[in-house]
Amino acid sequence: MTLKQDTLNWPESVTSSAGEAGRKLRFDRNNAFQTELRRRVDHYFQQTGQPQRDCAAMYCKTAVILLWFAATYGLLVFVAQTWWQVVPLSMFLGLAMAAIGFNIQHDASHQAYSDRPWLNQLMALTMDMVGGSSYVWYWKHHVFHHTYANIAGYDADVSLGGLGRLTPHQPWLKVYQWQHLYLWMLYGAMAINWHLYEDFNAVIRGRIGENAFPRPKGWDLVKLLGGKAVFFTLAFGIPLMHHSIVTVLLVYGLTTLVLGVVLSLVFQLAHCVDNAEFPLPLPGSNCMASAWAIHQVETTVNFSRHNPVLTWFLGGLNFQVEHHLLPRICHIHYPALAPLVQATCQEFGVTYREHSSFLAGVGSHVRWLQQLGRPPEQWSEEAAG
Repeated sequence: MTLKQDTLNWPESVTSSAGEAGRKLRFDRNNAFQTELRRRVDHYFQQTGQPQRDCAAMYCKTAVILLWFAATYGLLVFVAQTWWQVVPLSMFLGLAMAAIGFNIQHDASHQAYSDRPWLNQLMALTMDMVGGSSYVWYWKHHVFHHTYANIAGYDADVSLGGLGRLTPHQPWLKVYQWQHLYLWMLYGAMAINWHLYEDFNAVIRGRIGENAFPRPKGWDLVKLLGGKAVFFTLAFGIPLMHHSIVTVLLVYGLTTLVLGVVLSLVFQLAHCVDNAEFPLPLPGSNCMASAWAIHQVETTVNFSRHNPVLTWFLGGLNFQVEHHLLPRICHIHYPALAPLVQATCQEFGVTYREHSSFLAGVGSHVRWLQQLGRPPEQWSEEAAG
């Protein structure tokens, strides 16, 4: 068994279609680290005989998560009558939707779910079922974020559109002094923005952040609009047949609050923390100082690697270093591959970053928000001191 060349997400295959030609970045061509890591991962799968995708454990996990979603939705819409039934079920439904995103659609969108393209496409549509657009997300996450992780102006995931400051290369505003407090409310609203505005805005503009992308056509457009119709039917149409509009809106608000906070926080703990790097192209060029694989490690931080419950729920996204280096391998394998990745990093002098716990990661994120919220002159004074 031999890994396909794109198992490590070769940047050449991505940048050929990422945005305008003038915005493409080039990474250093010294790929010794990436080549050696690929050899070791190759050897691991040859030695164990395990499949990289189409894993029985992943199929079982898919069934459990979809059953979780369906049962919770059914109880909430057709059975719950009192607030003490509705509130926990709403929160549990938000967690189920997050689990679908973290596990099923995420692996499928990275072609890490199956070797069968049609099955990846089908499983990716679970994102449309919970209100997003698998088409827009593919471009925003798989293409732009995974190619240009943490690079201001290229990675839209580190831009809050002026509502906050996540990298030191974004302009500072006085209100950011309190961003470590108010951003949590915006995190909660992320899913509503995603459902009702962001996907439509991106398609109309033909841009995600500062990056151009091809507007969906044909079946891609049908899937986007059809997915939104299915979601709105599940979120509003069916519930309104059984409950008042006030109840439906309150339940939608609570469910999406849980969903938004969980989705936002997992991303922030992986990239927007005080020990991640936020590099820019070398002055006067479109070239990055590091090779692509090394850049992924420099800009990404793991957390709670040894927590099996969190690993199960997050679809291995607490192993973000492994995910960014091995995006086309099913996340079921990340815990076993992590020691191999860490050892390779150590041998090549690449810093492998991680937080021991979820709370340690949250603390690091809060410190980073506080640091970026301080006026730039305070940064200069601290550096001088």
